Amino acid sequence: MPEHDVDPGRSPFEGLGPDSPETLEWRRVHPITPLVRGWAVVGAAVVILGQQSLEGGPRGGLVALVSSEYWWTLLAALAAVALVGWGYSALAWRMTTYAVGAETVHLRRGILFRQQRHARLDRLQSVDIRQPLVARFFGLCELTLETAGGTDSGVAIGFLKGADADELRAELLARAAGLKVSGTRPVADAGPAPSDAVSAPVPEGTAPQDAGGPVQDAPRPVPAGSLEAPQVPVLTVPLGRLIASVVRSGAMITLLLWALGVVVVMVVTGEFAVISASLPAVLGAGGYLFNRLTGEFDFRVAISPDGVRLRHGMLETRSQTIPPGRVQAVRLVQSLLWRDRDWWRVQVNVAGYGGESEEKNSVLLPVGTREEALTVLSLVLPDLGVDEPRRVLDAGLDGDSRTESVYVTAPRRTRILDPVAWRRNGFTVTGRALLLRRGRVVKVLDVVPHERTQSLAVSQGPWQRRLGVASFQVHSTEGPVHPEVPHLEAADAALLMTEQARRARTARAAAGPERWMERQGE
Repeated sequence: MPEHDVDPGRSPFEGLGPDSPETLEWRRVHPITPLVRGWAVVGAAVVILGQQSLEGGPRGGLVALVSSEYWWTLLAALAAVALVGWGYSALAWRMTTYAVGAETVHLRRGILFRQQRHARLDRLQSVDIRQPLVARFFGLCELTLETAGGTDSGVAIGFLKGADADELRAELLARAAGLKVSGTRPVADAGPAPSDAVSAPVPEGTAPQDAGGPVQDAPRPVPAGSLEAPQVPVLTVPLGRLIASVVRSGAMITLLLWALGVVVVMVVTGEFAVISASLPAVLGAGGYLFNRLTGEFDFRVAISPDGVRLRHGMLETRSQTIPPGRVQAVRLVQSLLWRDRDWWRVQVNVAGYGGESEEKNSVLLPVGTREEALTVLSLVLPDLGVDEPRRVLDAGLDGDSRTESVYVTAPRRTRILDPVAWRRNGFTVTGRALLLRRGRVVKVLDVVPHERTQSLAVSQGPWQRRLGVASFQVHSTEGPVHPEVPHLEAADAALLMTEQARRARTARAAAGPERWMERQGE
């Protein structure tokens, strides 16, 4: 995402099409935003002052300081920190404005160094509404736009009232979809819909207005909030299943084994200091499990004309909207401890997600049955381009070279390199996607739409060269999905790379417009 320092000699709006300072309506976020953002400074000050008082204060620590004649110094220090923190946040709020243009979203911010950021709506990958715990008390939300520009490409607009955030999200998704928006009046261009548009199971009568009719000379009045696309609930992850999946995770088993080892060492040696030495590892594993449970709490999946909608979170509620066709790759994964329940986890790569937000934002289904996993897969890739998609998917999830012949698998001689899973390693190609499978203890199936192929690679180590095999990789955007299949016949890997490059070029050339509801001209 381009980020610019404001140059007095050159308008930052040059090259942004119809968007210009004269036509944009600049808006400010909610006035309570400084209070929501400034509390973290006050909380950090309380912790630091408390620690300093306990270590360097009068005898008796913090209690003695509060009860002494110098108690006012502590309150004065906290008041000064609060004043500075909230004052800075208030000034930052005053200097922050945003505007929504016909093709771009703009954000101005900065006190000492002014910055202008803009996000092209036709490159919009997802729209998230985040509601931290403190903001929830005031009914405020932060809107985050992710574009195909790397891990720091998002534009965060916050904080807004919940209703205003929903309305703004609907407007942005409507514009990104190609709808002409005049105020709150969306109008679709004329022409037939693209043949490869992603379809979604939406209720009858919920299609965009005038989707199949001619362009109106003047948009007819539309009630406020009509831009919000209706949604159909698909599934909800039960709390009991989520807790059971966390208990059955590898992190939990590792934590329990570590705790058992600490207890054994403590009993044998009689040294209790081993507890404090192992505390960082325990806190790290425990924090991961806690974040997993709270972050995926009340996980809901729904479908609407503007994309797949996800809602989840306990302490911080997050609502995601992933527009159609923005998913770059999908992974279905199953650990050994989930095998008897036939549970699967579904993760995705979406351009713009990554970095610290990767774990939170890249989960399409935290834990679900096979049917649920294949259902959410169909939301982002409704057509595999094959006559028997279920047979192909089942073979990718738990098949091997002994049970089916749908997949091209690794040769028998590679059992010396991968004695456990060599029969599972393989790939197959359908009309719409490339499917790569691997793993026996942890089963993995990666699905990459042909048009989302970024680049391809074939690697070969010294032992692989000796055996005449090679590993094949598909390079995707940053995320948890790294599509690859190891130890294929070298000739099969080379042919796959050549053919997949051709399929990717053909699929991109035939792909529809980025604005998925925009109508093509006659």
